[in-house]
Amino acid sequence: MKFDELDSKMRVFETAHDHCVLPGLYIVARLDGRSFTRLTKEVHQFEAPYDTRFRDLMLATVEHLLNCGLDITYGYTQSDEISLLFAQQENTFNRKLRKLNSVLAGEASAKFSLLLNAIGCFDCRISQLPNIEEVVNYFRWRSEDAHRNALNAHCYWCLRRRDGKSVTEATSAQEGLSVADKNELLFQYGINFNHLPNWQKRGVGLYWEEYQKQGFNPISGETVPALRRRVRQDLDLPMKDEYSKFIAKLLSAD
Repeated sequence: MKFDELDSKMRVFETAHDHCVLPGLYIVARLDGRSFTRLTKEVHQFEAPYDTRFRDLMLATVEHLLNCGLDITYGYTQSDEISLLFAQQENTFNRKLRKLNSVLAGEASAKFSLLLNAIGCFDCRISQLPNIEEVVNYFRWRSEDAHRNALNAHCYWCLRRRDGKSVTEATSAQEGLSVADKNELLFQYGINFNHLPNWQKRGVGLYWEEYQKQGFNPISGETVPALRRRVRQDLDLPMKDEYSKFIAKLLSAD
């Protein structure tokens, strides 16, 4: 069998089940660190419950994804997860799911591993969202998850470190507690949850902003202002309805 015939025959097995995101749908990718609890608590022993070094590794990874050749409007990260909102008309790889998932997971894993100087892997899954309302709902969901995780994590580590409870005891101690109860638990250890850094409670957003830079016109020999764009890291995201408005505004500017 000639190569061209063999090539055509075998490629069918790779592409027969290709699925593509339909035109007009919004694409949101979510990446999660694989076994990052062990990686960050046992192998590298980052500070718990939050470590600015780990946060900065995640931010650098998200910024890399925003610059890796895909048209991404917004990146969001909390804990060991990353969410990416694509421009609605993005058509790279003809919107093939297998390509988007594999490329994003590969890019994130490679960048994070280089930064950490050790292997750190991400998986990826794609949400196909029909309208702006569902995109806003998606990011509200992840923001509220960040808030819940932060409250639980600070309670857990207070119980572990200050009370000397075991993993099982600290987990059991939080069962059935309301949000108010957990806030009161932290207050007993001198921690006001409202005063903790917003990036811990709400996650961090990354998005494009324009800025002026002085350029040089070689024809006129003059220094002239030029518009450029860069990624902004927002560690003080709004919350609840204000966050919904913030996401909707990003979409309207898309």
